[in-house]
Amino acid sequence: MRIAVVGAGGVGGGFGAALAKAGGDVTFIARGAHLAAMNHVGLKIQSPRGDTPLVPTQATDDPAGIGPVDIVLFCVKLWDIESAGEKIKPLIGPDTRSLRCRMASTPPSG
Repeated sequence: MRIAVVGAGGVGGGFGAALAKAGGDVTFIARGAHLAAMNHVGLKIQSPRGDTPLVPTQATDDPAGIGPVDIVLFCVKLWDIESAGEKIKPLIGPDTRSLRCRMASTPPSG
């Protein structure tokens, strides 16, 4: 299964690494220093449940170079939704499914 993770921060990085470790063909869409680091040393998720190193990591800033995928995990911050949404169009095919993931904007009450 081909999976594109748009936004490889805390949410996208964690889900993407887990899917890659489970056998998914995962490519992360990132930019800047984060992209450079993933391409140079891979991605390492640190968690109380155990660390997940993902080396090598497939990462790019060019969604058109990937083409249509089976699943898009859209894990960008609120202020990046519109611009990132425009850039991911090459990832979307007739059978592509997408999932919007985000961190909670406020702490749970209770």
